[in-house]
Amino acid sequence: MIKIIVGRLLQLIPVLWIILTLTFFMSKEVPGGPFSAERQATPEVIARLNAYYGLDKPLWEQYLGYLGKLARFDLGPSYTYQSESVNEVIARSFPISLQIGTLAFCIAAVFGITAGVIAAANKNRLWDYLPMSFSMLGICLPTFVLGPILALLFGLVLRLAPVSGWHGLNYVPFHPMIMPAVTLGLFYAAYIARLTRGGMLDILSQDFIRTARAKGVPDHQIILKHALRGGLLPVVAFLGPAFAGLLSGSFVVEKVFNVPGIGQEFIKSVFNRDYPLVLGTVAFFGILIVVFNLASDILQALMDPKSRK
Repeated sequence: MIKIIVGRLLQLIPVLWIILTLTFFMSKEVPGGPFSAERQATPEVIARLNAYYGLDKPLWEQYLGYLGKLARFDLGPSYTYQSESVNEVIARSFPISLQIGTLAFCIAAVFGITAGVIAAANKNRLWDYLPMSFSMLGICLPTFVLGPILALLFGLVLRLAPVSGWHGLNYVPFHPMIMPAVTLGLFYAAYIARLTRGGMLDILSQDFIRTARAKGVPDHQIILKHALRGGLLPVVAFLGPAFAGLLSGSFVVEKVFNVPGIGQEFIKSVFNRDYPLVLGTVAFFGILIVVFNLASDILQALMDPKSRK
């Protein structure tokens, strides 16, 4: 198991470094600067600001300084929020995205696995076609279309949930989170349903399942005891990247529902040319993806001894 962890880290760390390096140099190629939008600032003031934040240094020196700070987990100051560092902005906004992402993950896992099991148990029948039809719709429908539809239907027509806004992490009625979480989790629920169905059908077609049926083992026991565990292996491999994607792919959802999460902070940082915040959020998302991919590989190795080789 230790060899698996070390091997995955040796593979993922260079990928993370490449992503951060490309993001750093691409952000520097964007026309303009973080202070060019300040109309009242004179060229002398802008020059002083660039010198203060080290933007007047050679690009390679800025890059080495960025890597040095990153090694100390110091993501630097934010140009947009001058009273906060990038670490503080992430610490303030990420719990909001984490709460919505966790709820979306639970929705995706519960509904996706349930729909996949029902479809696999009823192959080529009505209860196979219905879940798979809805899963195809969930895969094809993008979040920037689904979000406004849910906001219009449940917020304005049925008035079951607020259209937008955030009431804080300690807000007891959780219905303000439902629409963002459903919008975010529908695609993953649809994909998990198809993975579960495919994995279980592969197990159900094997010889030991035919032997169990010939011995009179009930169908529900075959499905839940034998087919489900093997059928969930591709789902487990997908859950790690899915959870990371739910946390890092919430830009559109947070914008549609006006949620002040880390995704919306990333969008603001791009438009404001807040280089440290852009690089900080990319680094944070990259670390999340590495961690959850590693956790998914470990869980898959525990469930399937063949994958340890």
